[in-house]
Amino acid sequence: MDLRIFTEPQQGATYDTLLTVAKATEDLGFDAFFRSDHYLRMGSGDGLPGPTDAWITLAGLARETKRIRLGTLMTAGTFRLPGVLAIQVAQVDRMSGGRVELGLGAGWFEEEHKAYGIPFPKEKFGRLEEQLAIVTGLWATEVGQTFDFHGTYYDLTDSPALPKPAQDRIPVLIGGHGATRTPRLAARYADEFNMPFASIEDSERQFGRVRAAAEEAGRKGDELVYSNALVVCVGKDDQEVARRAAAIGREVDELKVNGLAGSPAEVVEKIGRYQEIGSQRLYLQVLDLDDLDHLELISSQVQSQLS
Repeated sequence: MDLRIFTEPQQGATYDTLLTVAKATEDLGFDAFFRSDHYLRMGSGDGLPGPTDAWITLAGLARETKRIRLGTLMTAGTFRLPGVLAIQVAQVDRMSGGRVELGLGAGWFEEEHKAYGIPFPKEKFGRLEEQLAIVTGLWATEVGQTFDFHGTYYDLTDSPALPKPAQDRIPVLIGGHGATRTPRLAARYADEFNMPFASIEDSERQFGRVRAAAEEAGRKGDELVYSNALVVCVGKDDQEVARRAAAIGREVDELKVNGLAGSPAEVVEKIGRYQEIGSQRLYLQVLDLDDLDHLELISSQVQSQLS
């Protein structure tokens, strides 16, 4: 079971804070550092000092880390034109020496679009499907060849399809709860399917749908990696768990139901239950980015037991 650190910088974080967390992620033996792609805080608070851009952040981290994978859960398709996104991600992959992964979603948070003047189209899923075709198609086009795409939403003619990533294939992550279109899209384009903030039962059901869709599309279900994203709140004792829950504005009982919360032993046990239904990788949503002791505890008391 891979453990990855997943951050939500729109809630309030500087680049320096993210760099500190990313370096701790690397030093403590976690597999990857991922971040959300949002421009507006959710819930109460001021979100100071303001948003940081996901791919600018990852470009910086690409040069200041050496081992960990870097990526997004999920890049909002509404934020970037697919041709530009393909260039950005390929460049960051080069800058990292081939450690980048792209999580791409349709975009959903209408308020952040209004706040920063970003168009929020009604038909987002169809656009996402074309974006995935374009981004992966540009990367797959041989050097010296050109790429064309003529869709409903995007039109590319005689693209040189450059630059190329460092990796032969940048892993693409698709996720979500949709019962029909999402599994079909994952079966066609994804290297990994991510189930965000879902119960064991719902995750098992959705993983089954994706496996079935993959096989229907001519792929083996096991070709994809299956993962979950879950909020994490671990403490050496009940008092420490309660303190960490209060720091992120959550209740312990709720976190135990909807996330990975409690003592290291409790969290290891719950991770085992996700593993039993086919989850191979967990993105630990860390909401208090100043609490590096939390990461150290997870590394020493949770991750060590999984390996």
